[in-house]
Amino acid sequence: MTYLSTPLPHGDEKTEHVRTMFDAIAPRYELVNRLMTFGLDARWRRRAVSDLRLAPASVVLDVAAGTGDFTRELRRQGQRAVATDLSYNMLHTARNVAERVQADASHLPFRWASFDGATCGYALRNFTDLEKTFTEMARVLRPGGRLSLLEVAEPRGGLWRAGFRLWFRRAVPFIGSLLSDRDAYHYLPASTAYLPDTVEIVAMLNRAGFSGVNHRRIMGGLSQQFLATRSA
Repeated sequence: MTYLSTPLPHGDEKTEHVRTMFDAIAPRYELVNRLMTFGLDARWRRRAVSDLRLAPASVVLDVAAGTGDFTRELRRQGQRAVATDLSYNMLHTARNVAERVQADASHLPFRWASFDGATCGYALRNFTDLEKTFTEMARVLRPGGRLSLLEVAEPRGGLWRAGFRLWFRRAVPFIGSLLSDRDAYHYLPASTAYLPDTVEIVAMLNRAGFSGVNHRRIMGGLSQQFLATRSA
């Protein structure tokens, strides 16, 4: 089920839509994120970075970095972080991000095996070609390199699920409309329709060249995390 008056875009149209949308919401993106998650996303990112279990000063690529939440957390935990995003305005707005590269995640402009780790936060549903994006992440990671992904989820049942749906599908678009861009924050809940189920995401990561893929639900299913290792 979607919540837009028009069908969700696909192919090149989706890529351009996502780029334009994030360019538009960049100035207040972090503010709305904090309100949407009551600040819990910062805690989830801290755990996702520590779960990489990388040596200090490892080089980590933050894919779909946005305004740099994950990138800054990587630096706080002693890693060298490189941010990449499709949206120029998101990268331009990012604070305290030293290395940033505008790029489509399905065509990363980096050499083979040039990173020790990679992160990606709440962007899987925004990629036009998720399978190719996973393949590119695997290509730029060294053998044994680690991947940590965060994405939205939905509690499985009961009042927790009903409350989540009311918040995410109704309150979030309303808050986004007040503080930022109305169309963007109606699109974002609807975009969960793009997201494959957990089993398929794990299979896609395996096909891309990752092994030891682990999945966990966070805080009753409000969010989810995937961890994986680049196969040798």
